[in-house]
Amino acid sequence: MEAKERKESIMTTNTLNVQGMSCQHCVNAIESALRSIGASGRVDLPNGRVEVSYDESKLTLEQIKAAIEEQGYDVV
Repeated sequence: MEAKERKESIMTTNTLNVQGMSCQHCVNAIESALRSIGASGRVDLPNGRVEVSYDESKLTLEQIKAAIEEQGYDVV
């Protein structure tokens, strides 16, 4: 039996500046979008930031930005 190759998980955390967030609905929309692609996030609403944690072997930062932008917010 051949041994299966396993990619090692490399967890990364980035802080993104996000414009257009103003309420709890915004927080829920962004956190839900991140969960749907396999990332997690903590929204800092007053400062317009989202701290995102994700596995680099499964997601790219560009995919994360796209998921947030699909919700109608601007990642700057």
